[in-house]
Amino acid sequence: MIRAEFFVRKGLPAGFCISGHAGISEAGTDILCAAVSSAAYMTANTVTDIIGAKAEVSVEEGRMFLMVSEKDAAACGGLLRGFRLHMMSLKEQYPENITLTDTEV
Repeated sequence: MIRAEFFVRKGLPAGFCISGHAGISEAGTDILCAAVSSAAYMTANTVTDIIGAKAEVSVEEGRMFLMVSEKDAAACGGLLRGFRLHMMSLKEQYPENITLTDTEV
């Protein structure tokens, strides 16, 4: 199961942690894992390299974490909301393979 936790700070999107495996097919061939990974990397790269926001980012096997600084949260809000919306759409298509949670930080 893919677990997507979205962080909210003072009403603004602040980041996310994506972990797990969809389990639809083997690692490396799972289309849902590929879709989630691609969207997460695009979001993280846009936050850091295009917007230029200060963010804590870590990537490990099966896990990606991103937390934007409080001062850059407003600049990244639209992008992070868009990523969450994308994940909600994937959850609607694959309800047995994705969980979404929101956490106040």
